[in-house]
Amino acid sequence: MKINFKNLTVQVITGIIVGIIIGLIFPDFSTKLKILADWFIKLIKMLVPPIIFFTVVIGIGGMGDLKKVGRIGGKAIIYFEIVSTIALAIGLIVVNLIRPGHGIDTSGAKASSVSQFVTQAKDSHEGFIGFISSIIPDSVVGAFVQGDLLPILFFAILFGIAAASLGEKAKPVIHLFEQLTDIFFKIVGMIMRVSPLAAFGAMAYTIGEFGVGSLKNIAELMGSVYLTMIVFILVILGAIAKAFGFNIFKFIAYIKEELLLVLGTSSSESALPSLMKKLENYGCSKSVVGLVVPTGYSFNLDGTAIYLSMAAIFIAQAYDVHLTISHQIMLLLILMLTSKGAAGVTGSGFITLAATLSAFPVIPVQGIALLIGVDRFMSESRAITNIIGNAVATVVISKTEKEFEKTEGAVLQEESKPFTS
Repeated sequence: MKINFKNLTVQVITGIIVGIIIGLIFPDFSTKLKILADWFIKLIKMLVPPIIFFTVVIGIGGMGDLKKVGRIGGKAIIYFEIVSTIALAIGLIVVNLIRPGHGIDTSGAKASSVSQFVTQAKDSHEGFIGFISSIIPDSVVGAFVQGDLLPILFFAILFGIAAASLGEKAKPVIHLFEQLTDIFFKIVGMIMRVSPLAAFGAMAYTIGEFGVGSLKNIAELMGSVYLTMIVFILVILGAIAKAFGFNIFKFIAYIKEELLLVLGTSSSESALPSLMKKLENYGCSKSVVGLVVPTGYSFNLDGTAIYLSMAAIFIAQAYDVHLTISHQIMLLLILMLTSKGAAGVTGSGFITLAATLSAFPVIPVQGIALLIGVDRFMSESRAITNIIGNAVATVVISKTEKEFEKTEGAVLQEESKPFTS
């Protein structure tokens, strides 16, 4: 078997492996390599706001039919709520069965180490009213400057609806946005060439900072989280994919470059632009991709939902807090709210967990200090689950809208082997 080192997939895998080795041999030096991943994520993040804005406007405004926009948006929201609730429920069931938090030593969990997350949580998730307020931007320019996805998405939807209602008058603007989108995706392609360096820096930092031994105390939780996400992807998403006429294994192989990028950077945001282009090439219409993917990025975070439910119960088990069925139902309802809008950037799941526990005082919020050292190791799995879940959702909505046409190129890429030339 010949390995093609010119292939970006192979380069990313190589970067991850070399990063792990360097992290083990030179831990002190490796902690400084995090800057490579930080730079890469900043490069991607600077492109995400305009890409999201343009693609949502093109998706809605290009339809020219407000009933169609409402229908697709309605289907997407219903799908997101059902599937993410299933993810939350599965997480609760598995963590109650395995009980990974039982017998954990909580003496090392210092309240001071979690204060920053609690503060951010209070600032960003003051209940339902605060969540709605965070969606409406103080100013459009401010939302773009700060890179806040929800306000940008909100404004883009309004802009797209207005453009759709104008019909022919808005077509020159839609055409301009399409040309601008092509330019931004070209920039994304240029940046992606340095993604192996980002994956190398991220993995070297993780191993150098925390070390392999840092996993011991909560290895059972990590294993439970990984197992739950694998089961969710293969069983739940696999069943959904089968019901709509595509194979989950081939589909995952098709988006392997995006998944490996997420694995290296722990951020689903880093792969978002290229995923949207990939889904269009797969056969999903531009309008559905432009509406469903950005919306799902904020409202369909299946991996984050699983992590939040399992982490919350894990902390309760660690502190020997008995949760009744009614307590867990209440926690599930809170998670259904707080898990929405947690952008797929490293650390956002942690902040959302702090928000959840702040709203559910039965579980001590200082318990999240138990997870600080290894949250990084679980962020990859939830980011990968998030991106697979949103990709599957886009194909499903495209097929229900009869706006899916499988391309020959997608079939060939699905069937190709990742390490052959």
